[in-house]
Amino acid sequence: MSNGDDEDAPAEETPAEESGSKENEEVALTDVEGFETRLDDIATALEDAETEADLDDVEATLDATAEALEAADLPEPDDEDEEPPAEAIQERIDDLRSDLEDARGPYLEDVTEIVESVATTIRETRWTDDGAGEVETAVTAFLEDVDDAVDADVDASGDAAELLDTVGETLSGLSLDPDDDSEAIAALLSAAEELDDAVGAAEAWDDLTVREQLTEEGFYDILSSERRKDYPPEWSAVKLYEKRYQKTGDSEAVEMILLAFEKLTSDFMEENVLDSLKRIGPEEALEPVEQRASKRDKLAIDVLGKIGSEEALDTLVDFIDGDGDPALQEATLRALGAIGSQEATQDIANRLDADNPTVRSAAARSLGRIGDTRAIDPLADILADDPEASVRASAAWALVQIGTERALETVDTHSDDSYLVEAEAEKVTLSS
Repeated sequence: MSNGDDEDAPAEETPAEESGSKENEEVALTDVEGFETRLDDIATALEDAETEADLDDVEATLDATAEALEAADLPEPDDEDEEPPAEAIQERIDDLRSDLEDARGPYLEDVTEIVESVATTIRETRWTDDGAGEVETAVTAFLEDVDDAVDADVDASGDAAELLDTVGETLSGLSLDPDDDSEAIAALLSAAEELDDAVGAAEAWDDLTVREQLTEEGFYDILSSERRKDYPPEWSAVKLYEKRYQKTGDSEAVEMILLAFEKLTSDFMEENVLDSLKRIGPEEALEPVEQRASKRDKLAIDVLGKIGSEEALDTLVDFIDGDGDPALQEATLRALGAIGSQEATQDIANRLDADNPTVRSAAARSLGRIGDTRAIDPLADILADDPEASVRASAAWALVQIGTERALETVDTHSDDSYLVEAEAEKVTLSS
């Protein structure tokens, strides 16, 4: 857009006079016809505008017209199905505002915003090797277009995102006028949009299928040609990585199993990968497995017990009441016992009075695994009073595991209980 300010305009003109033609000033905005005439004049002025200043005048006239519409008392239509005149006029004002925005610019800020957005995309996206090459090519082409448009001195060093940061800073420092430098700005904007399109089309990691991602990560490298024929080959690979970890403690084997856990979401693979993690219990699996356990996944809870990290205590204690699900409570109590932290003793002891005997039994055995002497008294109460022989036997087993003199004496005093309890009491006799 070239500069076309009217030097002959009288200095004393008020904003209202600047905002429209002589005809506009004579139109009284008190009826529908007056508004329609004013809006027709605005549409013409918008079409004829050549500079940003011209567009500012159009905007001022639109603002004044909108204010007049709010104050006007226009008649309501006789027909209820007919659109009220005020609404129709407002729609025209809104359409003209949209056309006005389309007519403005382009501005240098539009260019720098795109450049900054693309730089962020490059940083936050994981690219394949091919995609990274495509991004680099797109940025190089953009630098050339910028130099052609404004002869900017850009320090071409750093990775693709850093280069765009430098370009954005360089462009922000230029003084380009929307009217006088409209061609240069338009060229920069076109180049920025081409850059955005090219980076958007570059191959990102998420564009690959799961199997392609696993292949790129080397997940299938452990398979021989014969193993690749097994169905599914992913499960064969997980089993081989499990064996490798058991033999060598290779951390890369765990990484591959966790990669399968992340990427392979079928029920079959999720269950089998969790089974594999349960057998080896690697510390590296804590975070992803804890996320799964937070969804009340019982197998994941078992894995947390195998891992044995106290970091999982808060997650597990939240499930100890089980929301009425005895199997969930049992899995949680089993995992807490496996971890063996005395921080959970009281929470576990509270489940000794659960309605379900399986839960009470699991709580008793969990206390035995932890070995906290504070559990002796509540376990003694269970041994003496619980109506279920299986629960009393679990309490006796737990007291034997705790193994202090008082704990063993408590079991010995109930040696004439049921066969199950008697079997635990015999262990006391054998150990003494």
